[in-house]
Amino acid sequence: MTTDTPLSGNAKRKMKSASRFYAVQALYQMEVSGQTTDSVIVEFLDHRFGAIYEDMEFVEGDVDLFRALVKDAVNHQAQIDQMTDRALVAKWPIARIDPTLRGLFRAAGAELTQSDTPPKVVIKEFVDIASAFFPDGKEPRFVNAVLDHIAREARPDQF
Repeated sequence: MTTDTPLSGNAKRKMKSASRFYAVQALYQMEVSGQTTDSVIVEFLDHRFGAIYEDMEFVEGDVDLFRALVKDAVNHQAQIDQMTDRALVAKWPIARIDPTLRGLFRAAGAELTQSDTPPKVVIKEFVDIASAFFPDGKEPRFVNAVLDHIAREARPDQF
């Protein structure tokens, strides 16, 4: 978005929300396609952020947040996956859950462990993303419970 006027707080929030959504998609895409971090970031920045295809326009995202979430999710994946495993029922390790949810937990885990975004904001944002991916399922409540557990482990002082 190129403009001389500063973005409103609402526009900034929408861009951050879009970046979180794109990060989940990028992490999923990396898992199923084997793409590298750098190649998927370039692809999303070139072909998703603000792109228009036929009658569909993709929302512009916060580039820095998107890059940070994808890179931090990859660079801290072992720690994030261990925290996620501790939040899941023992019979359902992260390797057995839906790859979209894995991407979501990794992006959210990256933001919870590597940023100063308030945990409640992170949880709400990623529960909303789960609702977008699974509009008729129980996944949003599941995501809320898992992320609440991860957030309390990552930042116990904020609860």
